[in-house]
Amino acid sequence: MFPLARNALKRFKIRSIQPTRSRQKHKKHSPDFHDKYGDTVLASGTTFCVVAWVYTATQIGIEWNLSPVGRVTPQEWNDE
Repeated sequence: MFPLARNALKRFKIRSIQPTRSRQKHKKHSPDFHDKYGDTVLASGTTFCVVAWVYTATQIGIEWNLSPVGRVTPQEWNDE
């Protein structure tokens, strides 16, 4: 089964990832937008999301349905 699969895969002209990457290393790499501002955009986006969720969780009055143990007292049963 292995030689059959190997022969079948030889028919495909698929380049290996490693030689392709090594050829790309030799090119001159000029910094683009992502190289210049990528970390800044990622950090500011993360900060914005964290601040938005903290504000949502603390300031807009959502009832988080926390455990009522110790806060709720049972009423007397009315058996009339």
